[in-house]
Amino acid sequence: MAAQLDNGMETRPAAGAIAQTAKDFKSDQMVRWCPGCGDFAILSAVQKMLPTLNIPREKYVFVSGIGCSSRFPYYMNTYGFHTIHGRAPTIATGIKCSNPEMQVWVVTGDGDGLSIGGNHLIHALRRNVDIKILLFNNRIYGLTKGQYSPTSEFGKKTKSSPMGSIDAPINPIALALASEASFVARAVDTDLPFLGEVLTRAAHHKGSVFIEIFQNCIVFNDGAFESVVAKEIRDDRMMKVAHGKPMIFGARRDKGIVLNGLEPEVISFDPANPPKNILIHDEKAPSATLANFLAHMIEPVPQGILRDVERPVLHDLMNAQIDQAKKDKPANLQKLLQGPETWTVAADGGEI
Repeated sequence: MAAQLDNGMETRPAAGAIAQTAKDFKSDQMVRWCPGCGDFAILSAVQKMLPTLNIPREKYVFVSGIGCSSRFPYYMNTYGFHTIHGRAPTIATGIKCSNPEMQVWVVTGDGDGLSIGGNHLIHALRRNVDIKILLFNNRIYGLTKGQYSPTSEFGKKTKSSPMGSIDAPINPIALALASEASFVARAVDTDLPFLGEVLTRAAHHKGSVFIEIFQNCIVFNDGAFESVVAKEIRDDRMMKVAHGKPMIFGARRDKGIVLNGLEPEVISFDPANPPKNILIHDEKAPSATLANFLAHMIEPVPQGILRDVERPVLHDLMNAQIDQAKKDKPANLQKLLQGPETWTVAADGGEI
């Protein structure tokens, strides 16, 4: 019998627990990222989280495209695919549909996932493919040595934009919501306990998962998110949302979000007497309206699970059609290919 998390999500069976530790998920490959890179922290968080799921290592596969983050599968002692630029969601879709018992994770970056891989990402999310997509966002192309990326802020000066980027940056969370991802979240590489909580929830979700992770590139874009994640200010600049809880933040827990017409607004209050009109987070809401409010919020920057809803997943729908097709024997491929729009032309050119 399956156990249940507090949020109602089904876990793996508790019986016959598998004795695994983070060490079991570490490969024998030397980790080749720059010292101080945020990728180290994310790798550690994933390796610590996986043993808690009670799933054998051979039931995991990590898929990546091209970029610094895409070295991830080499460092996981699981199945892995290092694929081609931007195509990781496509490869992952095929893996999941042909092996539905596998837990499939995609590791990508803001360049790989949102530039050349943008369409592949969008369609994997809208189809509700049961894969977990981790997008490491450092607002720069790191592997190719410091060009502006789809998430680089307007005016960003880089090697490929010496006078400043004139492109409006993509909002990854807003894009995922618009693509109808059934699980959308944000976390930070420097907050490992909270990142682990978000990853655990993602692992238990059946459907398309998209997690944006603020990740620092210490060489080519150091401090990209320092204005919100720095230890001395993060409590006032970021807000952790939790289902069913009021949207309160601040080092003194004295700030909250209310609606002013159709716009969210930050208010200050006495922590001993919080106002009753503070918005309550609802990650299960059928409409993505609230999640979209959060996606476009600049200060505070929300982190946590913005949306977690249930939808039929691609491989279940596909297998149902295959099963139905098998029942509808005999199949006539020629008739299917011809369709109802064919006709025969007579020798004199007229239609028979």
